[in-house]
Amino acid sequence: MTLHQLHLIKRWHQAHKADRPIEYHVYDLVLTAWILGWAGAPAALLLGETLPLFACGLLFLVPAFYVTIRWRLHVRGRLRCDWLNVIETARA
Repeated sequence: MTLHQLHLIKRWHQAHKADRPIEYHVYDLVLTAWILGWAGAPAALLLGETLPLFACGLLFLVPAFYVTIRWRLHVRGRLRCDWLNVIETARA
């Protein structure tokens, strides 16, 4: 995922916060995990710890995993995801 796509999703959630507050807070958690990955990686590198570095690498991928899971659930009809079209227009 690009930074622009993350920004577009965040803007969508901010615009629809009153309608979907849980989605808004879940996406905040996703972004918090992503930032923890970015912030923790330099410390793990400096300390020479491999397990935290691996965990930070996984945290980098949390937004992509989240969007993929939401997209699959949306396609199966199990969960409606109105912000997927924001990502599709950004890819085009």
